Amino acid sequence: MGKTAFLFPGQGAQSVGMGRDLVDCGGASAKFIASVDEVLGFSLTDIMFNGPAETLTLTENTQPALVTTALAVFLLVQEKTGFKPDYVAGHSLGEYAAISAAGGFDPLEAVRLVRLRGEAMRSAVPPGEGSMAAMLNMDAQLVTEVCQEAERITSGVCVPANYNTSAQIVISGHKYAVDQALALAKDRGAKRCIPLAVSAPFHCPLMAPAAAKMAEVLAKTQISDLSIPLVANVTARECSGAAQVEKQLVEQITGAVRWEESIQRLVELGVDTFVELGTGKVLSGMMKRIDKSVKAITINGPQDLDKLTV
Repeated sequence: MGKTAFLFPGQGAQSVGMGRDLVDCGGASAKFIASVDEVLGFSLTDIMFNGPAETLTLTENTQPALVTTALAVFLLVQEKTGFKPDYVAGHSLGEYAAISAAGGFDPLEAVRLVRLRGEAMRSAVPPGEGSMAAMLNMDAQLVTEVCQEAERITSGVCVPANYNTSAQIVISGHKYAVDQALALAKDRGAKRCIPLAVSAPFHCPLMAPAAAKMAEVLAKTQISDLSIPLVANVTARECSGAAQVEKQLVEQITGAVRWEESIQRLVELGVDTFVELGTGKVLSGMMKRIDKSVKAITINGPQDLDKLTV
């Protein structure tokens, strides 16, 4: 048998009703979720369970909601099976859940941190000034070229932000620069380039104020060395030391998410089973594009625990 990695999803996986079944099953998961509202000082769980979707999709709510659900599922897995992975990884904000699962900080601390992260990211760029778009079935080099040309034409920011799979690269920056990149891509024969409904241009230099804010926050946060290696977004390489973890959490706010490379690195390290913990099946869906030879399992709640026969 090969090795196993636990994966934790990022923004886009959220949905109204998330986490409700984890409360209903009781135990460590329910206790953890019940503590989240007190730590945050408002009822995040009401937004998670009841919406509306427009409120849930505000990044300062989405980020703690996703980390809450992901870590509640992780606690459920630990309580019911005791299974521990060989590696962890998280997509963008999901990296905070991965670090917590690896012992870097307490689960409630992870929720608090991503609430602050979401607030910092929302306030970094005025509403309407930033944009993101998914470039589908475009070669990475071509995506880079149209971004660079859009920057030359507009003098704005436009960069690749998420290398999700070879068929899905997300770009981010000033709205006018991203729009220019979309037009250039269309002129070069791109079939599907889709503007994304996001509240901020994530993972680009425009997020520098948010990175500075989180550098201050993380410098005051007690981070422990990881007991399970993390394959980090910004390097697509494993790390375990607290200082390195802190540094990479700051860098990933403005840096690209190198997800496909991260998965490929985990495969190189001997991982043949990937377990997605949290809400939805976004990462498992990406896995089909990255490497069809590996096994991908999704655990969203107690009904999925029997899948964990690895």
